[in-house]
Amino acid sequence: IQPCTWAQKKVFRCRDTTGNTNRTNSKYKQSPKEEKLSTIGSGKTSRMIINPSDYMETGSDERCYICKQCGKSFCYISLFRIHIGVHAQHKRLSCTECEKSFRYVSNLKTHMRTHTGEKPFSCKECDKSFSHISHLKPHMRTHTGEKPFSCKECDKSFSRISHLKRHMRTHTGEKPFSCKECDKSFSRIFDLKTHMRTHTGEKPFSCKECDKSFRSVSNLKTHMITHTGEKPFSCKECKKSFNQISHLKTHMRTHTGEKPFSCKECKKSFCQLSTLKTHMRTHTGEKPFSCTDCDKSFSRISLLKTHMRTHTGEKPFSCKECRKSFNQISNLKTHMITHKTYSLKTIFSRRSNLKRHMRTHTGEKPFSCKECKKSFSQIHHLKTHMRTHTGEKPFSCKECKKSFRDAFHLNKHMRSHTGEKPFSCKDCKKSFNQIPHLKTHMRIHTGEKPFSCKECKKTFRHVSSVNAHMRTHTREKPFSCKECKKGFRHLIVAMEKRQHIHMLST
Repeated sequence: IQPCTWAQKKVFRCRDTTGNTNRTNSKYKQSPKEEKLSTIGSGKTSRMIINPSDYMETGSDERCYICKQCGKSFCYISLFRIHIGVHAQHKRLSCTECEKSFRYVSNLKTHMRTHTGEKPFSCKECDKSFSHISHLKPHMRTHTGEKPFSCKECDKSFSRISHLKRHMRTHTGEKPFSCKECDKSFSRIFDLKTHMRTHTGEKPFSCKECDKSFRSVSNLKTHMITHTGEKPFSCKECKKSFNQISHLKTHMRTHTGEKPFSCKECKKSFCQLSTLKTHMRTHTGEKPFSCTDCDKSFSRISLLKTHMRTHTGEKPFSCKECRKSFNQISNLKTHMITHKTYSLKTIFSRRSNLKRHMRTHTGEKPFSCKECKKSFSQIHHLKTHMRTHTGEKPFSCKECKKSFRDAFHLNKHMRSHTGEKPFSCKDCKKSFNQIPHLKTHMRIHTGEKPFSCKECKKTFRHVSSVNAHMRTHTREKPFSCKECKKGFRHLIVAMEKRQHIHMLST
């Protein structure tokens, strides 16, 4: 091919064909016209008008076209036309309402429906309408039952891909939505929004009956049941009904025996998390519920409420037979047994409680120790007893580090530090830190002497007194003086002997 100037005829070899193309200079020098243009990568043909405002000339004999938008230069107008088309493709269309931009007119039209409220796509089954055809299609699956998106982990199926993605987080543990206030994370944006109200205090869902407000609509629905009295969740085993599904699930554990919440200190298990938390206070000694009248503290709110009745004099539990009132339900149940018209089934609402109570009458002890063959009427008594063999003492005093086998003995020991004497005599107002001490003291007022000597029939108020008396018959002298080895029937006499005779002589 001979080189030539623009005024001469040029021969161009086409890249797409093997033929040659003859073009003249006049083609490039005339004013640009509207011509057909192949859009890059689309295979479609569109029309593009090249105006002088779209390009600049170099001013040389060889005319080159420089794009004003990006500065690229082209010596062939055909290539320049293609390049201008690329800019036209990327030119974005703006919404006049909110200034959002879109690449295609169709996208802009769809977006405009969010402002106009237009919903041109209607469901033939239920007359619901949608602004997008893509929203109508998933909705139709609620009628057809189609669930085309399946989980590979557990074979659950979903009607929407978004629901499948959300479900997959239950397997991966992914929680992509984080709270900026406390760094908690959630698997759903909805859960994060609800959680944020714990920081803002926002409660947008109000009850029309009592004006209470709630952070979530689910909490409002649960609350509304307290007004309607509805209990839609029923137990298939005993037909009891509950107003919350969580209460039913907890109740079901009374039938299955499931106790999924275990104490790490003593290995006890519980069917409710709240019960475990309350139990943990027996190890920590925490008593977060305080009486405002006498500064006593309690580990459970129920104990505080019961205690408050000692100040208010309230006795909310009444016997239907004789109208006597009691400040505790347990006292009422004990009293009701005195009326033969009440059956034990009436008094004990749970069959398990009735069975446990009946053992006090039958003497049945179905729980046996494998070490020493002792038997017990209750399983927790056996568990406590087993610690006498294992030596385990999981309940520790924070004051002196002493340890105990059960919470009862720890609580009793704690009074030696606090000086608390909660058991008072009604006759002389003396107080005691243990109930057995009060019972023994009460015999001074009643004159009761329940302990008898088998030899001479003398009676005594204390078992220790009858044991000491028995030595007058047996001549036993178990207490010896360390100095002179003389024996005595009573420990106190041996101590006095050493103190007054031997120590004074030295």
